[in-house]
Amino acid sequence: MTDVLATLLDQPQWVILTIAGLIVFGECALLVGMVLPGETVAVLAGAAAALGRTSLVAVLVVVVAAALLGDNVGYAVGRRFGPRLHRHVTHPGRRKVLVAAEARLRVRGGPAVLIGRWTPFVRSVMPSLAGISGMPYPKFLAWDLLAAGSWSVVSVLAGFAAGKSYEQVVTWFGTAGAVLLGIVMAGLLVGWLWRRRMSPSSPSASMDA
Repeated sequence: MTDVLATLLDQPQWVILTIAGLIVFGECALLVGMVLPGETVAVLAGAAAALGRTSLVAVLVVVVAAALLGDNVGYAVGRRFGPRLHRHVTHPGRRKVLVAAEARLRVRGGPAVLIGRWTPFVRSVMPSLAGISGMPYPKFLAWDLLAAGSWSVVSVLAGFAAGKSYEQVVTWFGTAGAVLLGIVMAGLLVGWLWRRRMSPSSPSASMDA
């Protein structure tokens, strides 16, 4: 997929901006993050700007706008159509990540939107999960402005700084996302164990008393 998308570097400016905008938008709006690698396209668009194929300002505007619009459409879809959307996720590994994302959203609320934007696959489903959970739209929008804005700017500028070495940046984004997800899941597990231990009905709490 990365090799195919690399041809983006040789396209006219309008093609680069259009493809970058559509893929970044579709990743979350259509819940297809597993086939539309938004971070790869954002990094590539930044690299294209570094190579003089397009304007850095134009890339930043398009990617930020597409990320925000895609997230908001994803939220609306989740709010409207509910949990049945995620029944289409049948891959065991992705299903496990989806369940963890749902748990994180219930526990952490707004910060989960921020963390989810930086986590591969979770990025594509977190907006709809926020809608399904009933998170108030103003709260979602506030956190998403921070999440989508920071992700877009960092992704594009990383590609711009890397230039032709963009593949190293793409690999780093995937690794960083996996590490972040692992840290968050470990934190949730520790928190759950701690609450269970301190619960008045738990045997350990009774013994301590």
